[in-house]
Amino acid sequence: MNTEKRNFDKEAALWDEQPARVKLAKDIARTISKEIVLTPETDMMDFGCGTGLLSLQLRPFVRTVTGIDSSQGMLDIFDRKIARLNLGNVKTALVNLDKGGRLSGNYDLVVSSMTLHHIKEPEPLFDQFHAVTAPGGWLGIADLDLENGRFHGDSTGVFHFGFDRTELGRVFTKAGFENVRFADAAEVVKPSASGEMGRFTVFLMIGQKRGEQTKL
Repeated sequence: MNTEKRNFDKEAALWDEQPARVKLAKDIARTISKEIVLTPETDMMDFGCGTGLLSLQLRPFVRTVTGIDSSQGMLDIFDRKIARLNLGNVKTALVNLDKGGRLSGNYDLVVSSMTLHHIKEPEPLFDQFHAVTAPGGWLGIADLDLENGRFHGDSTGVFHFGFDRTELGRVFTKAGFENVRFADAAEVVKPSASGEMGRFTVFLMIGQKRGEQTKL
């Protein structure tokens, strides 16, 4: 495990050119839309949004989308998409947790895809997720099942080689989310670090914040 920071700014320009990455975003978006009711009144945050692959898949089904990322390079690509498509209900914000940044706002749905394994200490982040989720709102986290470090050819910036679903469920519960459940979201077939083809499964874990939904 290499705990140096990964330079996502340098990767941003070519980020969308991997078909498997685009397909993964579509698969995760499809699972989210099956597991969580999205409405024209839903305000959504996408934490670790990158170039907006997941955000733009879900945008047609919600009222607003706020994309959050720590990489300005990624957000620049996303912002260009927003401008080109003239999307008035999508915006981005730069938030770097390592530099003291904090999440803010009030959202009916907070999602994050393939970002959690880059977070060294997830529990404080879940407390922030809970704070910005509206009463009755949902948190949806998509990430890798435990995979022993074979998924990333370069493990720079990877703090977790996937997650145990039961253990992550406890993190949801500790942060204050209820009705925690998970679904199989996707399967990624790619060469492992050893060069052999590997199959890696991605889950979607969902939790709901206690309280009556006041915006829906």
